[in-house]
Amino acid sequence: MKCVKPWRTATMAESRTWSQRAVHDWLPVAVVLLSVVIAWYVAAWALNAPGAIERVLDEEAGYTQLELFEATMTMERPLMPAPHQVAMDFYESLTEWPVDSPRNLIYHVLVTGQSTLLGFVMGTALGLLLSVLIVHSRTLDKALLPWIVASQTVPVLAIAPIVLVVLGSLGFSGTAPKAFIAMYLCFFPVTVAMVQGLRSPQKIETEMMHTYAASRWQSLWLLRLPAALPFLFPALRVGVAAGLVGAMVAELPTGAQAGLGARLLTGSYYGQTVQIWSALVMSALLGLALTGAVAGVERLVLRSRGGV
Repeated sequence: MKCVKPWRTATMAESRTWSQRAVHDWLPVAVVLLSVVIAWYVAAWALNAPGAIERVLDEEAGYTQLELFEATMTMERPLMPAPHQVAMDFYESLTEWPVDSPRNLIYHVLVTGQSTLLGFVMGTALGLLLSVLIVHSRTLDKALLPWIVASQTVPVLAIAPIVLVVLGSLGFSGTAPKAFIAMYLCFFPVTVAMVQGLRSPQKIETEMMHTYAASRWQSLWLLRLPAALPFLFPALRVGVAAGLVGAMVAELPTGAQAGLGARLLTGSYYGQTVQIWSALVMSALLGLALTGAVAGVERLVLRSRGGV
């Protein structure tokens, strides 16, 4: 009987485990992505067909369905560009222009990303500060929390021009006003989640801290903050995505020349739907990258604390 070495058996088991994990994690993503691409092509064909018949094809001479499909997929200014048209715009933007050129998508990503990250840091700090104050003061709980909730009922499209004008009159321009709008959208999920997280320790745990004569700040650092971590990181993922939306919205009223919002605005001015959709897809990719970075930090923090 042939003997199999233990180390080889362990290696084969690890290989199978890795492959099974990869299939389990990535197969659903691949299926959803393929479904989205197919649905995108179908929607592009359906929406572009009337325009292709009117502008490209000769209706009197007649046309086949294949010719109609080819026309809808190659229109210069389609109502909805096909995925391959957006991919070509990506490729041309990234390869034919330098990174510091306004025609390069990376240039706009860097501009919007800078405002988003600054607003995210400011919003997170503000949310943490407000949550600590609310948890430790019944008066602030009743005075602040209703207004924090009410602040989010004002549409960001309505408040952004006001904020930009006020900050501009005070001498703030460039990144700062956009970061402020991003902070406005970031702080709310962090505040609400952290208030819930800081209040999550059980009564017996807080009484034990009193038994050891721990001060309020020692209880906060040793008990409440560790208990709030599972609440904090999901809020941070929501907050960084909301901050990206806020930064892009802030670029619209000012007629900015740089940023993904500015690229959307330029595309809408000149009817460049492919440019609009490429900016939308790039903003989605940027949002995925930012939320993925927050998720990576979450795994590192929880693993260092023995939570994973």
